[in-house]
Amino acid sequence: MSEREAAVAQRRADDPSGSESLARRLAAIADEKLGEDVVALDMRALVGYTDFLVLVTARNERLAKAISDEVHIQLKRDGVLPARQEGVQESRWVLLDYLDCVLHVFVPEAREHYRLEQLWGEAPRLEI
Repeated sequence: MSEREAAVAQRRADDPSGSESLARRLAAIADEKLGEDVVALDMRALVGYTDFLVLVTARNERLAKAISDEVHIQLKRDGVLPARQEGVQESRWVLLDYLDCVLHVFVPEAREHYRLEQLWGEAPRLEI
């Protein structure tokens, strides 16, 4: 088991519904900031390194940055910081990794190109 998988497993043990609550919160913040096509994929039965992928489309790079900034600000107020951030400068595909939940904010072209919903098609969708 990797260090990451161990951290996710510990968080699952500490708060079994915590990752689902976080996924819903990420989705709600993205929706409030005008994110589109918000989807949360339940990865718990498929992988050990995260529980949920939250996918969001932003109309443009500026909105992608605004969504990721708002998520970061709101969660930071509660003492929750991402383990890792990617793509914040370019903002075509921003990834905020909260270990048990990973937020992906895409511009439309990037979402179509990477097609994570198709890649993880067997993952159930969380009703949000």
